[in-house]
Amino acid sequence: MAVADLSQIVKAYDVRGVVPDQWDEPLAELFGAAFVRVTGADAIVTGHDMRPSSPALSRAFARGAAAQGADVTEIGLCSTDQLYYASGALDLPGAMFTASHNPAQYNGIKMCRAGAAPVGQDTGLAQIRELAEQWLESGAPEPAAEPGTLTSRETLSDYAAHLRSLVDLTSIRPLKVVVDAGNGMGGHTVPTVFEGLPLTLVPMYFELDGTFPNHEANPLDPANIVDLQKRVREESADLGLAFDGDADRCFVVDENGDPVSPSAITALVAARELARNGGKGVIIHNLITSWTVPEVVKEHGGTPVRTRVGHSFIKAEMAKSGAIFGGEHSAHYYFKDFWNADTGMLAALHVLAALGGQTGPLSALTAEYDRYVGSGEINSTVADQTARLAAIRSAYGDREDVTLDDLDGLTVAATDWWFNVRPSNTEPLLRLNTEARDEATMTKVRDEVLTIIRA
Repeated sequence: MAVADLSQIVKAYDVRGVVPDQWDEPLAELFGAAFVRVTGADAIVTGHDMRPSSPALSRAFARGAAAQGADVTEIGLCSTDQLYYASGALDLPGAMFTASHNPAQYNGIKMCRAGAAPVGQDTGLAQIRELAEQWLESGAPEPAAEPGTLTSRETLSDYAAHLRSLVDLTSIRPLKVVVDAGNGMGGHTVPTVFEGLPLTLVPMYFELDGTFPNHEANPLDPANIVDLQKRVREESADLGLAFDGDADRCFVVDENGDPVSPSAITALVAARELARNGGKGVIIHNLITSWTVPEVVKEHGGTPVRTRVGHSFIKAEMAKSGAIFGGEHSAHYYFKDFWNADTGMLAALHVLAALGGQTGPLSALTAEYDRYVGSGEINSTVADQTARLAAIRSAYGDREDVTLDDLDGLTVAATDWWFNVRPSNTEPLLRLNTEARDEATMTKVRDEVLTIIRA
């Protein structure tokens, strides 16, 4: 069995590690048993991505769950948001086997309760780890008197139909769209979701291949969208879409091949969701999305609510406030109509509907949702996170023209600019995001803060 140090692989929101060095099928089986014990479920649903190790790990987890008496519905190859769909539609706890955009030797499990409610450190993951650790020492748990069953079920067409029921694409003009699936699960879901729409689809890297032969399936890294940008220009396409490995995040480029910031997409989708809800509703945005987002939300009658960075905080706030939509700078988009879970595919459909519902190009459409100049996230390795944050606080704390706020790291805001510096939970890094009304101001503030961070 794999090395039994579960502290290395059970993270804040999921399980993730190298296979078979850090975890393997016998351990997956224990996780399956522990998942059933902690959720108290008599039935669960499982799915997996295209990584070479995914089918066997997923099946081992299902065996462990069934041995504890739970009936397992296996939906097989799927995107993470397709697993959330199955958890929501079937009202069952779920487990998705994926390591998102991590390299090929990694794999992981994203778990949720019925209705796609997240399972994280404070909502069951710590207990699942404790049980698995006990059983690694004492041996596998006693099986139930009556074992559960394993059943296969196809959900791709139902998932596609559900998404299509949430966005009206019937009257859009014909569009040419290049999609880079990065050899990830977008290659599996996009053809079915887009089927029958007035779209000319130009597929890139749709072959499912968990070794990622073309580029890492992480569209947030500019190096990984270069092929897409070039192809959009070559094809004179209306837009390009890039999905990450498990296809829960979607990144957009315009007709010129220029990236559209996830904040602009958040603002655009927020405006559409507010219109669909009669101009009322709460919209969640994390504290490093652009100033544009709360402005647009207010202009369209909604109430913006600011949260910490991280999907567990967004999902918790969505549930608490009854928000209709939430967006993150990392291209995660959350919808009330999708069990508060994130789905990049639904955000992509909103972009297609908005673009196809008018005659202008995407660059003109998104310009009104992109009003400021941002630095993007800049990481700096530091010896002492606390000391560097204190140095920034003392540099700005006495100034009368700024406000300081500690919601997540330190945010300093003036009338024409703001920046946030927050520590990484897993590495000795500080992450800086800066935004201003113009390029010169943004550059000046960014460089001032970086000088203090890197002193």
